[in-house]
Amino acid sequence: MPTIKPISDLRNNFNSIAETCHKYGEPVFITKNGEGDLVVMSLALYEQQQAQLDLYKKLLEAEVQSASTKERKSHKALMSELRERING
Repeated sequence: MPTIKPISDLRNNFNSIAETCHKYGEPVFITKNGEGDLVVMSLALYEQQQAQLDLYKKLLEAEVQSASTKERKSHKALMSELRERING
């Protein structure tokens, strides 16, 4: 269940909102005049979401690249190639 707080709580109870963000690892939604206005989240959650977005972007790029060629490698061949690159 999302946590929703009025904007006055951001000013008056900032520590409580920060604690909620860190304790539950979820964002707190801030309303202004009864309408959604802001989202407050911990830095850890923000970085996690950014890492997920970066992963999704890379997966999409790989999908596009995969669809543009018929060349395929077996798992065994790929792992051998990667080991050679790592070990020199």
